[in-house]
Amino acid sequence: MDAAQALGELVELSSQITAAVVLDGDGAVLASSADDPASLAGPVRDLVGAAADLGGDDRDVTRVEVELDGGAIFVVREGDHTVAATTGPSPTSGLVVYDLRTCAQSITSEPKKRRARKPKEPSE
Repeated sequence: MDAAQALGELVELSSQITAAVVLDGDGAVLASSADDPASLAGPVRDLVGAAADLGGDDRDVTRVEVELDGGAIFVVREGDHTVAATTGPSPTSGLVVYDLRTCAQSITSEPKKRRARKPKEPSE
């Protein structure tokens, strides 16, 4: 499914998520539930960059979680996609991360092409 469909399902199914965004491998916004996608995408890029600075290569960052008094932000990277979401206070971290990973894994780069059927051989 495409990023917008996956994100729509994520926001609909996860009651803890207040806003979410999907980024491609270059950090460009593919889909967003935020009124201003840049207001969420920018901090997500910054968080991934800060985590990468702590651990080395930017590609090694697979998860970032920041919890504040008023809410939290979660970032999950799977393959070429980054999915991030904000929540209210005291979220169930494991469930939010699971939902974000499921969303990221459901995004396909290209629609799958159906293979042509092999013609049946005439029976003798």
